[in-house]
Amino acid sequence: MDWFEVISENFMVAGGRPLQVLEKVREHYPIVLHGVSLSIGSTDPLNRDYLGRLAVLARRFEPAWISDHLCWTGVGGRNLHDLMPLPYTEEALRHVAKRIRTVQEILERPILIENVSSYMEFIDSTLTEWEFLAAVAQEADCGILLDINNIFVNAFNHRFDPMTYIDMIPVERVVQFHMAGHSEHGSFLLDTHDHPVREEVWSLYDYALRRFGPVSTLVEWDDNIPEFATLAATAEEARRRAQAAPGAENSTLDRASQRTPGVSL
Repeated sequence: MDWFEVISENFMVAGGRPLQVLEKVREHYPIVLHGVSLSIGSTDPLNRDYLGRLAVLARRFEPAWISDHLCWTGVGGRNLHDLMPLPYTEEALRHVAKRIRTVQEILERPILIENVSSYMEFIDSTLTEWEFLAAVAQEADCGILLDINNIFVNAFNHRFDPMTYIDMIPVERVVQFHMAGHSEHGSFLLDTHDHPVREEVWSLYDYALRRFGPVSTLVEWDDNIPEFATLAATAEEARRRAQAAPGAENSTLDRASQRTPGVSL
């Protein structure tokens, strides 16, 4: 493994073994912090206590970057513990971009936003998902964590061309990729992170590499976890494809840390 992505909330604590483990990892590897409860799209006020603890964690471990999801996770003080999609409207765009700018001011660093999988659409949407994602990143002046599997899942569920999605995302905003497996449920796909990466998703990854270059890639595998050799082989497959991408010999890991291209699990 070249670097490690950790769930921010698991380490936003005052002390204990989690932080001790992360300290040892950070001595030898770059890390990135990936959050699941920023709830950037909610109409609830931003959680200043949460952001304060995240800022402390970031100052202590100096991650290459911090990321979270373009979604909402709760409203009215209630947490749904899920990544809920947004309506793709100009009003939502302005709301989210303003909140991202505030978060970046508090953290004193840019963040990445990740596209999420979805299983419904809002009839009020006036923009496509890719138009919304690109516009939010531009308006907020933040980076993008582009989840290739989520694009594939949403393309199947909502009947659009995944290559069109990739073509419309600004190259200069993409700092990281996610790859994962999903499960099939007849009329829809579910982003479960518990299957091998499908060949169609690998092909879409190749397409993304041709557009964005060899961007830092994380393979997510959260359940039905196989033997480590299988996991390592999956990471190695991502590395092989990234190294074969156009421009790989002159690339950097990302546009923030200027390190060598890498993959992780």
